[in-house]
Amino acid sequence: MIDPGLAVWARELGVSHEAMELYVASDVVDLHIDSFIWSRLAGYDLTRRHSLGPLGGRFFRQVDFPRIREAHVTGATWVITTNIGRRSPWRARTFFRNLEALVGTFARVQEDFAVVRNVAEYRAARALGKHGAFIGVQGGNAFDDNVAWVDAIPEGLVLRVTLVHLSTSSLGVTSSPLRFGARAGLSTKGRELVERLNARKIFVDLAHVSREGFFDALEVHDKSQPVLVTHTGVSGVHPHWRNLDDEQLRAVARTGGTVGIMYQAGFLGPSHFGGRAAAVVDHLEHIVNVVGEEHASLGSDWDGMIVPPVDMPSCLELPKLVQIMLDRGFSPERVQKILGGNFLRVVAALRG
Repeated sequence: MIDPGLAVWARELGVSHEAMELYVASDVVDLHIDSFIWSRLAGYDLTRRHSLGPLGGRFFRQVDFPRIREAHVTGATWVITTNIGRRSPWRARTFFRNLEALVGTFARVQEDFAVVRNVAEYRAARALGKHGAFIGVQGGNAFDDNVAWVDAIPEGLVLRVTLVHLSTSSLGVTSSPLRFGARAGLSTKGRELVERLNARKIFVDLAHVSREGFFDALEVHDKSQPVLVTHTGVSGVHPHWRNLDDEQLRAVARTGGTVGIMYQAGFLGPSHFGGRAAAVVDHLEHIVNVVGEEHASLGSDWDGMIVPPVDMPSCLELPKLVQIMLDRGFSPERVQKILGGNFLRVVAALRG
């Protein structure tokens, strides 16, 4: 019989007991949560429970530590986003200060959260009933003054780095319209960053990079290591500058990597403010159909200025995705791979 508390949650969400039990029995790991940026910019206290606020969860207030725990999210990559407004020589120093601050934030809640570097540490945290917190970097231009700064990162502490973000840098060209007509991919320095990340067993995250830069990175990437695309959509469902095409999906799959689908309504479909959770599953299903169920994951981009589906404004509605997947005939094993198993397999392949 289902736990009474879970039965209430299932009823509130309109999901079956089967979907809820499968969800809470699974590793649920999000590849990209951006909430720390609001701590830096606006003093958002991640350790407090917040409401959705006056905007109903649009743009931010989608996640905090108490709600992550309530939502049974067992792990996530919590991201430090590079401030492009800072001059290049100061970005690395700022990154290391922010890294210390983020680790310190988790230390304040160490009864419930543990910073982890690999799957073994994640499993140890789970055994103690804790959320396993990986750390990522959004914007390799944190290191574009001198890519050797990567070597100063404490061993294993950073799981992955996106090469670029929403603007072009000396490392390479973004996929966003802010490329301002640039058509190049990665620079020599950007290729060197890929090689240094490989040497440190830090995942190269190909979210945000231009299509040319995507394939430039794969050209120099260590062929024995998988790559990640942590938060994206797929153009086979909805053509968009932010989304990957099928050739890119196949390239990721050939490395053994995985692709996280994000929850930004405007990237998932034509509606910027009226998208629904089913659109997330549309994109996951396309990945499964093109390259197989081993390469689809969840990469929400919670609190990354996204407008999430109207029926999934926060992490507390995640079991709805399970119900939609089951309704479409996904097996429980496939659902569990997508919820977290695929990501953990990829991390284990690189780091154990």
